[in-house]
Amino acid sequence: MQQTVHFIIQHSIIFALPVGVFILTVILGFVIREILFKNLSFWATKSTTQLDDIIIDSTRGPFLIWCFMMGLYFALRSSELPMGFVSIAGKILLVLGIISVMMVLSGISSRFIKIYSATIESTLPVTSLTQNIARIIIICVGILVILNSLGISVAPILATLGIGGLAVALALQDSLSNLFAGFHIIAAKQLRVGDYIKLETGAEGYVTDINWRNTKIRMLPNNLILVPNDKLTKSIITNYHLPEKEMSVLVELGVHYQSDLPWVEKVTCEVAKEVLQNVQGGVPDFEPFIRYHTFSDYSINFSVILRAKEFIDQYLLKHEFLKRIHQRFQKEGIIIPYPIRTIYYPPELKSR
Repeated sequence: MQQTVHFIIQHSIIFALPVGVFILTVILGFVIREILFKNLSFWATKSTTQLDDIIIDSTRGPFLIWCFMMGLYFALRSSELPMGFVSIAGKILLVLGIISVMMVLSGISSRFIKIYSATIESTLPVTSLTQNIARIIIICVGILVILNSLGISVAPILATLGIGGLAVALALQDSLSNLFAGFHIIAAKQLRVGDYIKLETGAEGYVTDINWRNTKIRMLPNNLILVPNDKLTKSIITNYHLPEKEMSVLVELGVHYQSDLPWVEKVTCEVAKEVLQNVQGGVPDFEPFIRYHTFSDYSINFSVILRAKEFIDQYLLKHEFLKRIHQRFQKEGIIIPYPIRTIYYPPELKSR
């Protein structure tokens, strides 16, 4: 009976030590976490950059997981389990820890790219390609660290990848051409996410994303066009947001030959100025003007030059301008002529 009790006590002590080490490590990690992140949060409130906020938000949750992993590792080391088992478990925990750190760094880099590009306009456009390339670099570095920590030599693997890269490059020639074309589009900054463009095929819309294979363009009817990056770099493209978003809007009109042209010009510019100041999308500081250019068959034609903040705003400006100029011309007695066809019958045909 005493031997049984002694056996139970002995094994209880053996199991109690690793459990105690695990619990103590987790509690200590939790206390360190509270103190550390409390001070970091206080320091972040006084900082003007958002990088510290990103790091704190991204590591607050995973820090608890790391505490549990450290507790489990120390518990295994303090146990009387076979060293082979402890060594394998330790390597598994190390790999899981590296993977978790890799995921945290990937999330931080992705959020940092978004904020950095929003702060400094056009320095680093936010696209799927720019976000994914940062993640790929972090993942590749993490894989190399994992292999090195497991005692696997990295140099032969890199040499093999270098030789095999030639075959892969030939097999993925189209994909790689689109990938490098995507880098060229982003680096050249002649085509950015949010720009309104028109392709040489006539299709037009907003650029919504540039990924490793194609560029996504959302048309005004809310359809999506997918253009391979390689073809896009070889196409003739009109970018309505470069060199700036503001653009001139031309409206063609015509008045009767007997109209008082200076008065027509004055009235038209008044209406145009009113539209630019009161209609959304107009540039209120712009002084509209007109230019007479054609003696047509039934009218004197001229162009009205307005100014819109961006391409899509021209439709509302034209809509409101035509309504108001029609009403004002009627009020002022200015005639907008339209074609009239008169059929002439010779006298000999009338007598028959």
